[in-house]
Amino acid sequence: MGDAHLEIDWPIGFLPLRVGVALPGNITTIPIGRERSVTLANSLSSGDILGIGIQKDSKVDDPSLADLHETAVLARVKEVVQRGRRGVLLTAETLQRFHPTSLVQSAPFWKVHGTLIESSNAETEEAKALAESLKNRVKQLTPNEDALKRNLEKTRHPGAVADKITSGLALSAEDKLPILLELDVEERLRKVVDLLAKAKTRAELKERVDSEVRRELTQSQKEAMLRQQLRAIQKELGDEEPTDELDSLNDRLQRAELSEDLRKSVDREFKRLRGMPAGHAEAGVIRNYLELIADLPWQARAEARFDLEEVSARLEADHHGLDSVKRRILEHMAVLKLGGEARGTILCLSGPPGVGKTSLAQSVAEATGRPLQRISLGGVRDEAEIRGHRRTYVGSLPGRILAALRKSKVKNPVIVLDEIDKLGRDFRGDPESALLEALDPEQNANFTDHYLEHPFDLSEVMFLATANELSRLSTPLRDRLEIIEISGYTTQEKVAIAQDFLIEKQLLRHGLDARALSIGESMIGTIVRDYTREAGVRQLSREVAKICRAIALSVARGTKKEGAVTLDEARLRETLGRPKFLDDRAESTFVPGIASGLAWTPVGGEVLYVETTRMKGTGKVEITGQLGEVMRESARAALAYLRTHARSLGVDPSVFEESDLHIHVPAGAVPKDGPSAGVTMFTALASLFSGRRSRSDTAMTGEATLRGRVLPVGGIKEKVLAAHRAGFERVILPARNEADLEEVPGSVQTDIEVIFASDMHEVLNAALETDRVEQDAAFETRTSPNADTKYPRGETDHRSRN
Repeated sequence: MGDAHLEIDWPIGFLPLRVGVALPGNITTIPIGRERSVTLANSLSSGDILGIGIQKDSKVDDPSLADLHETAVLARVKEVVQRGRRGVLLTAETLQRFHPTSLVQSAPFWKVHGTLIESSNAETEEAKALAESLKNRVKQLTPNEDALKRNLEKTRHPGAVADKITSGLALSAEDKLPILLELDVEERLRKVVDLLAKAKTRAELKERVDSEVRRELTQSQKEAMLRQQLRAIQKELGDEEPTDELDSLNDRLQRAELSEDLRKSVDREFKRLRGMPAGHAEAGVIRNYLELIADLPWQARAEARFDLEEVSARLEADHHGLDSVKRRILEHMAVLKLGGEARGTILCLSGPPGVGKTSLAQSVAEATGRPLQRISLGGVRDEAEIRGHRRTYVGSLPGRILAALRKSKVKNPVIVLDEIDKLGRDFRGDPESALLEALDPEQNANFTDHYLEHPFDLSEVMFLATANELSRLSTPLRDRLEIIEISGYTTQEKVAIAQDFLIEKQLLRHGLDARALSIGESMIGTIVRDYTREAGVRQLSREVAKICRAIALSVARGTKKEGAVTLDEARLRETLGRPKFLDDRAESTFVPGIASGLAWTPVGGEVLYVETTRMKGTGKVEITGQLGEVMRESARAALAYLRTHARSLGVDPSVFEESDLHIHVPAGAVPKDGPSAGVTMFTALASLFSGRRSRSDTAMTGEATLRGRVLPVGGIKEKVLAAHRAGFERVILPARNEADLEEVPGSVQTDIEVIFASDMHEVLNAALETDRVEQDAAFETRTSPNADTKYPRGETDHRSRN
């Protein structure tokens, strides 16, 4: 200990200290984190000797010997403790000063040669007197430091006295370093005397200041001091909460324009959070709750624009056609403009996929200057997704509506409730019912989320819902929505959309120049007719993207020639393959007993074929094709009508008793139901028994009664558009659906002849050919050369509603 002589087996391991000063004669604990120093510590065992040096500049991460002070300390290892990612904790007993003379090893850790340092003037009378004087002064200055006083009583060497006192006092590294470097014991003791004088002055000053502060403390200052002490305790326990984050949260809460009740609740919760350790289980719950309140736009609004001309221009630029839909949106915007703060209705855009419902909402948001938030409701089955979870549950969250408002940062955004008809329900509740309050203009000014537990005003939010099939919505929810129906596009409209929007969009998306592809109207029409069968343009966009990918591949390979690629028939077939949909109108009525009907589906209109055949039997009837009960009843009603009016139709009544009948509606894998196939079934059966073929250019729809009356049906626009897409030239509709024809585009009405019928006799006169075909000849020629292409491939797997 002290300056006692040691026998050292040089070289020894050497540890450079970045911060701190180690003085001889003490037990010191050193945290080690640098890789080289950790390697050294891991190589040491209890009792090993190592050197400890002091860096001149703590910022140097990889020092050399020149970066260290000349005087270092020898130490004996007591314990090495592993701390995982935090490195190693080394406990050692410091022994004597020494001077590292040369570095003999730098990897994997340092080893040095050195010489021991003998202090001068260590045994002089003056040194001994100074040492005794220092012992007495330490007893007076630090009456509670019993351990230091006991150590000093056992110490006789004057140099060791100076080292122990310096180590025992609360001094900075800057104060301790001169004591380490001083090799003259007398001078070292004098420097310690100066340090003791400064320490005494600081202690007296601190006591005087503390006394004055205690006298002047107010209640608020006491609370601040207690909080500071609490944070210090939390820091020691590892539960420290960053003060600046809590203060920032408190500032945001104070700036929020909250109601009086909510303000009281927030202040109460924040006070609880302040006094709670950060690691406490409930602290995170309270923190998330207050963060939500601070983030919600209680009064922040976007500067909404109600320039109807700008909205109209935006809708026209982004969407082709849909004139009635655009006009209805403009009317709604006009009402909002004139009504000021008046609450408006909730719009619901209903139509098949790919017709632009979501993009219409995007255009409205951009034109009005409001941020857009989209909430996808497809497959949502939990009521808490809409109204939030109670905060008592683990992992609770606010509902999707509040989350969208939090993200938009304003209280008047445009929120799109996408696929509202795809909501489900199970044991967790009915999310559709949870929407009733949010979508009711009379109630949503006080919408209450279970997580927030305080009302939030949704009356300024512009809700736009989208749906494919409104029949899935409950009556109360449908009553709160103002329905805007969007039907499918005609072929001409699809061609225009492709020319104006799709081609350029896909070229840019695939990294091609906007002029890299040239497609004529006829070729776009070919793609629409032969490769797509949809109400919207989503599949058309995919086919155009496939062509663009082929061009991008040629460009990447360097095989594309200069100039634009012109799409012709050969290149189209090479890129897209053989046509997916073929024209089967002529073959569908090749023989008597087949009729072309029209059906409505959630994805638009479809052509529906009814096939009938008979064979010798006893009057049995077989109905196939996954038909619902309503369609089965229509088939039985049609047969009953034919048997009643057999002679007027030129049919021998006895044939019904001598024949078995089979009615089939392809495709058999698709479920079908609805009353509007009644007219088609009547026509197919009448064609079968009378021998008159159905006209190949005619499709029909309508419900037929047992008395032969033709009743109106729904989905007229979609059905007429489906007939137009399939190439039919004539359509038979119920007479009472004549007003619905106004919704059909004028270009389609020009191309298709519409025949209105109120009785089945009128239908049969318009749908059947006048010439009769011999039944035996018909059966012999029933098999067609192209029978395997009789029906379009790629039928959508959905339920048809006729």
